Amino acid sequence: MNYSMNEYKTIYLQDMLCNCCKRLLQMLLKEDNIEYIKVDMGTIVFSLDVDNETINTFLKKNKFKQIEDKNKIIVEQIKIAVIELVHYANNNNSIIRNSDYLMEKIGKSYQQLSNIFSEHEDQTLEKFIIAHKIEKSKRLLIQNELTLSEIAFQMGYSSVQYLSNQFKKTTGQTVSEFKKMENPNIKALDEI
Repeated sequence: MNYSMNEYKTIYLQDMLCNCCKRLLQMLLKEDNIEYIKVDMGTIVFSLDVDNETINTFLKKNKFKQIEDKNKIIVEQIKIAVIELVHYANNNNSIIRNSDYLMEKIGKSYQQLSNIFSEHEDQTLEKFIIAHKIEKSKRLLIQNELTLSEIAFQMGYSSVQYLSNQFKKTTGQTVSEFKKMENPNIKALDEI
């Protein structure tokens, strides 16, 4: 089906930051026989035929939080864009800079995005990006398929030393200490 801009409504959801959330949401919508046009991380697109009461009942029943504040929507879009770039985009040679990707994806200057993010979160945008890069690095270390040099390059670090320093600063452990752990601490994407 093709819908024009005036034939659908987009609902923004809080903390729906991974593909598992997306699949769960699709499954729940189908179970409740609620027609939707598209489900993405952080959004559901409905046709105008679906009434607001049905949507609100569904969201409440399944404990999804709708976001209506414009700046909070931008914060969620930033989180999703960072997760897409760091965890899913396979930016294997760091061609895409974080700031360029965010500006292109969201359509605002990096300074605007950074200010909005800091106003609504307990950390800066830069620290949020670093936390995700370190978490992705942890996952890559566990997979043991890449060298530390390759991981540093993939994550956009200029050197192994720079990655190692940020790793220690962020986790409190050296890379070597982390690799020796039997049960390393890996966080879910929405907990980073």
